[in-house]
Amino acid sequence: HVQLVESGGGSVQVGGSLRLSCAASGYTPYCMAWFRQAPGKDREGVAQIETGGPTTYAESVKGRFTISKDYAKNTLYLQMSSLKPEDSATYYCAADTRRCSVVTGGRPGMGRPTQYTSWGQGTQVTVSS
Repeated sequence: HVQLVESGGGSVQVGGSLRLSCAASGYTPYCMAWFRQAPGKDREGVAQIETGGPTTYAESVKGRFTISKDYAKNTLYLQMSSLKPEDSATYYCAADTRRCSVVTGGRPGMGRPTQYTSWGQGTQVTVSS
């Protein structure tokens, strides 16, 4: 398994920005993603990136969030801007050593949380109006 440590969460006002980081160690994951979970809701995919490949975003964050990876540092980022109250959640970094298409079973989207083998501990994001 890959060890993942997230950082960068916090409280911000509506319209503000935050950058989340996820440092990976142990192995170099091929597929990485950000998920989020609000109280009482299911964990949902936010963005996904594959080494040397495309990025995928949830419709709710397209144009506002950007996922990227520093391959030298083996660190995943999520730049979040124009934040809304509905973005408030615990954000989790997920990773897998397989290609994203294998993780998701070839289906579009970021797949289900159970399809990823490694998870971080989560970081809280709170957006207030």
